[in-house]
Amino acid sequence: MFGRGGIVQSVTRRSEADKQLILDFAVTAMEELIPMAQLNEPLWIHDFNSSTEFLNEMEYLRLFPRGVGPKPPGLTSEASRHTAVVVMNQANLVETLMDVNQWCTMFSSIVSRAVTLEAHSTGVAANYDGAFQVMSAEFQVPTPLVPIRESLFVRYCKQQQDAMWAVVDVPLDDLRPGPTVQCRRRPSGCLIQDMPNGCSKVTWVEHVEADHWDVYDLYKPLVNSGLAFSAKRWVSTLERQCERLASAMASNYPSGDTGIITPEGKKSLLKLADRMLANFCGNVTASPTHQWTTLSSRGAEVCVMIRQIVSNAGGILIVAASLWLPIQPKRVFDYLRDGSTRSEWDALSRGAWVPVMTHITNIRDNSNSILLLRDNTQNAIGNQNNNLILQECCTDPTGSYVIYAPVNIVAMNLILTGGDPNNVVIMPSGFAILPGGPQSRSEELNPQNEATPNEQGRVGESGNNGSLMTAAFQMHVPSMPNSPLSLISTETVNNLIALTVRKIRAALSSENRAP
Repeated sequence: MFGRGGIVQSVTRRSEADKQLILDFAVTAMEELIPMAQLNEPLWIHDFNSSTEFLNEMEYLRLFPRGVGPKPPGLTSEASRHTAVVVMNQANLVETLMDVNQWCTMFSSIVSRAVTLEAHSTGVAANYDGAFQVMSAEFQVPTPLVPIRESLFVRYCKQQQDAMWAVVDVPLDDLRPGPTVQCRRRPSGCLIQDMPNGCSKVTWVEHVEADHWDVYDLYKPLVNSGLAFSAKRWVSTLERQCERLASAMASNYPSGDTGIITPEGKKSLLKLADRMLANFCGNVTASPTHQWTTLSSRGAEVCVMIRQIVSNAGGILIVAASLWLPIQPKRVFDYLRDGSTRSEWDALSRGAWVPVMTHITNIRDNSNSILLLRDNTQNAIGNQNNNLILQECCTDPTGSYVIYAPVNIVAMNLILTGGDPNNVVIMPSGFAILPGGPQSRSEELNPQNEATPNEQGRVGESGNNGSLMTAAFQMHVPSMPNSPLSLISTETVNNLIALTVRKIRAALSSENRAP
């Protein structure tokens, strides 16, 4: 979708009459979203296994017979709803959703790329009341085994009479040239209600029709359940990111943080960590622009893939391994973020201790933190490396991440005093951990058949089905444009990720580690 000039021209050269039709279409979608966000049973069915609400499709068709048209053949419906109170005021949240750059940063683990093709305002531009914009976006799961979902849609924002704001997305995929659409969002979006103490109550509805045929078997249960792109994933990500921003902006440092970072440096470090997480998630997805080569695959066990990027600085190899672990996600996350066990799995640390220099901790949950580590490994001539390690650890009920990257100590010193983070070269590696896994393996974790998937085959978010983990590493390699992958480089990164996965499995499977 991105880079196709024909789509941009077909949108931006629309007549005023066409634009009015799009606005009318968006208003109709808003009239569907609001009752979907407010009605309860029988429209919504609460699923206790996943702690979310799923749509009763028969009731939906009865209440909204017109909608945006019939479901295209071959697509599966995914519809869910979730509500939470987030630490961001109503005005800032509306702005975040209507500003494509802020939206991409807030949801970088879900939105790989997005662009606003045109924007209009029918009301007061300063507060987005009545504003609508045509957007193109790619939605992702952090693994090469789940294809990204492309969508062309209009986003419409309107203040309601009860001081509530509504933001709705409605598809315009009929404008897209080419083959049949493989993913279409029906009216989706959120209601935002102002709450005391600078908070907002958000009710999110995510309604998608998608083709699941090209999802790898390892991830099919997660995608088929509707949880891979669910409303809860959007809201949980929003909760986590809002708390992260609130912690970074707080004048008082949480317990355990050191005071070596200036307030300006704290903001710069946060922006650099934002870019690191977005870079990691974007690099491991199955975008059409990513040419992955499978190095090894053992069905539902593990899949190792590699791709090459050619830049001015040479070539970059990215190797990713997606696998299932019969271990709850929290245990995997806690192990990987624990600095005392890093030498057990990090082959590049060569067994060296990696001390924490400073960290920014989430006020509500210290599992979410940005850490600055000292690289105590030695280079080829025995001198200590002139690098620090920036690491972000973040978790919510729908996914966890441990992402890290070496940063030159001179560049980091500039960041810590408020320098521009965009000038820092960053090559992140790390881990994405999602709940779920092969349905047939659930009994291995639940011999008493507790909290297994329900009769619809939905995957629970408790982690009782184990963890889907994607490990990914980046490394510089000599490269010429259009040159094939070096056998030596390929073998090196394949051995590195195989060794890392083997060490993690061995450590987590050890009987002396209590879950």
